[in-house]
Amino acid sequence: MTRWQRLGLTTAVGAVLAVGATALVVQALEGPAESTNTGQPKTALATDAATPAKTDDPARVTPTDPAAAAPVEAAPVVSAAVTAQMDYLLAHWQLENYNSAEWGVLGENDCVNFASQAMIARGWTMDGVWSSPKNGNAYDASAAWRSSTAFMNYIASTGKATALTDQQRDQVKVGDIAQFDWDNTGDRDHTGIVTKVEKVGDTIAISFAGHTLDSDYRSVDTAITVDHPGATAYYWSVP
Repeated sequence: MTRWQRLGLTTAVGAVLAVGATALVVQALEGPAESTNTGQPKTALATDAATPAKTDDPARVTPTDPAAAAPVEAAPVVSAAVTAQMDYLLAHWQLENYNSAEWGVLGENDCVNFASQAMIARGWTMDGVWSSPKNGNAYDASAAWRSSTAFMNYIASTGKATALTDQQRDQVKVGDIAQFDWDNTGDRDHTGIVTKVEKVGDTIAISFAGHTLDSDYRSVDTAITVDHPGATAYYWSVP
């Protein structure tokens, strides 16, 4: 083999290695982002497969131009209203941190009282049907403020949110209202606010915050299969 033939072979091998390395980087960057508990959007840089990035090392290709990044699906942007709602929930879900001075406590059935507080933090306003005097006595609040079934009827009559079944989990988002029928009688026995939605493949796991049982990220699946086997979950999608 002549000197020019050896040089041509070396150049060809180097090109193959560079193209192979570029394809590997694109595949890794286009894969799904790792799920975390923070709910914060993830971003990543990617490279254009048709234009290999320049590198001094053909065995390692690093994208250098963010403008040429391939599109990566970002998590939904959380609004300021939902952020305020989540801040309130995470600050007051524990018994020692209840905001009872303002809203009072409904004995061992404080779930709707707490969910209503969270909706006020989100920006909902009281009216003649759904209200609390905010005097530290939760029993002075209206039925829709402190009863899960009355709260369900209130939302349905006002159109403040859209009803979803548990088969429509793909439409549930953080800040939505979760309700439960423990014994499948048609009423509502418990209410919470969705604090996390995790999608892995075709599986969607939903967590919620609430009082009685005090929780910040309680699993819907655990609630309806372990805590109350055979129970049914429902949701209200809040615009």
